[in-house]
Amino acid sequence: QVQLVESGGGLVQAGGSLRLSCAASGSTFRFIGMGWYRQAPGKQRELVASIISGDTTNYPGSVRGRFTISRDNAKNTVYLKMNSLKSEDTAVYSCNLIYSLSLGGRTYSIWGQGTQVTVSS
Repeated sequence: QVQLVESGGGLVQAGGSLRLSCAASGSTFRFIGMGWYRQAPGKQRELVASIISGDTTNYPGSVRGRFTISRDNAKNTVYLKMNSLKSEDTAVYSCNLIYSLSLGGRTYSIWGQGTQVTVSS
């Protein structure tokens, strides 16, 4: 069993920065990939950053150059560094982990509880 614990959300002024953390705990697992998603009221959930084994990353144009996803293998933690924040970035941010418990084993997908990010203009 693996669980995700998110932290780092809060209220920040436009132009400021935040770093979100998503820490995995529980059973030993093999990392496959991680994605950060966000959802604002009345809008569709969207992927804002992803990282896979080998540290290949991907970002949509709306956040590229401002957001950075990174991984600390020793801490089993993935971070989302958000710079130059805008009011349009206000949303609930959630992390999604794709993992397996053994080489060639079943693939699992789990979500964190979500954390609110509010950017004041």
